[in-house]
Amino acid sequence: MPDPDIVRVTRGLATSARAAARVLARAKRVQKDTALRAITARIRASPGALLEANRVDVARYRNSEGATPALTDRLTLTEARLEGMAGAVDEIAAQEDPIGAVTGMTRRPNGLLVGQVSIPLGVIAMIYEARPNVTVDAAALCLKSGNAVLLRGGSEARDSNAALVALVRAALVDAALPPDAVQLVPPGDRDAIRALLSMTGLIDLAIPRGGEGLVRFVAEHAKVPVIQHYQGVCHLYVDQGADHDTALALIIDGKALRPGVCNALECLLVHEAEAPLLLPALAARAAAHAVELRGCARTVAIVPSTVPAAPDDYGREFLDMILAVRVVADLAEALAHVEKYGSSHTEAICTPSYDHAQVWLDTVDASCVLVNASTRFNDGGELGLGAEIGISTSKLHAFGPMGVDSLTSKKWIVYGGGQVRG
Repeated sequence: MPDPDIVRVTRGLATSARAAARVLARAKRVQKDTALRAITARIRASPGALLEANRVDVARYRNSEGATPALTDRLTLTEARLEGMAGAVDEIAAQEDPIGAVTGMTRRPNGLLVGQVSIPLGVIAMIYEARPNVTVDAAALCLKSGNAVLLRGGSEARDSNAALVALVRAALVDAALPPDAVQLVPPGDRDAIRALLSMTGLIDLAIPRGGEGLVRFVAEHAKVPVIQHYQGVCHLYVDQGADHDTALALIIDGKALRPGVCNALECLLVHEAEAPLLLPALAARAAAHAVELRGCARTVAIVPSTVPAAPDDYGREFLDMILAVRVVADLAEALAHVEKYGSSHTEAICTPSYDHAQVWLDTVDASCVLVNASTRFNDGGELGLGAEIGISTSKLHAFGPMGVDSLTSKKWIVYGGGQVRG
């Protein structure tokens, strides 16, 4: 059972968030956008303080047991990444207000005029690891969509998250909105998470964003609705006749630039006709980027330096400079592999064939399916959402990157003239 003191504190945060959500749900677009512009102004005005807080986090994490380069990269802020955060908030501010849009108004035979209007979800519990940019992305998306948010980041980003949430809350005050619309749940053990997940009536949705262990913990303990995303086992299939330079560029971009993110490439499938030339070229590129290849027997026969793949290397999210490789006979075998090992996250094909591209798009069950493009494009910012609060690999109530529209629901509205059902 969670510690009673932690439950009390967490319930207090959720209660004040619920009160703030009622105010935010009625806020006009100009007021919300004023707060969003104040966030970007404050980020751009104080990079030094934010970077210093982040340096403390990074130094502490690097000295901790089990530190990895991938998570260090997720944790690290730079001036360019701060500007990217500010730019994402600018994009969110420029979007139409998703709240209050009326759709589907129709006249029923009995004279009732019925339709639907978009509304906020209410209070979002955002539970995440490592990435401080999620703090600002989640706060901005929830603000724009009229939701309050409780941010429970990991202890590795403690100082960064505290600095960013203080900045966001000050921006809310600038816009005369309740600062408790964005609150930071103190990091520590998982008692606070258990408490949040039990608060039906106060928490409307929980969104976990992090490793598979965190997501499974949230899903198993939640009494509130949860958006799930267990793994990003992302594939690229290089089809017969594919341009090798294009394929190599997609592979390196997907695997080597940021291996610790959920849309990084984890498994390469290569048509047997392309393997004899493509795989040696890939081995040279992979070595230059310190990427370890783990391949099937046919891959090892072509490139003997390849590490033989273990059975569980397929369907595995490495989040590291490791790429599983398999030679397949044709498109059908590639599709069968993805169906067996994919995680419904991101799947790409490199092909010159329009027909094969369409089969890939029509057949693959994933939140984002790409043709001749890197898996790294499955990202809210890249897909025009400004930012994302997470990527859902379930289909209720969202599938793929979640922007402001995914943080809304609809209620029915009915205009009558005294009708009774009888």
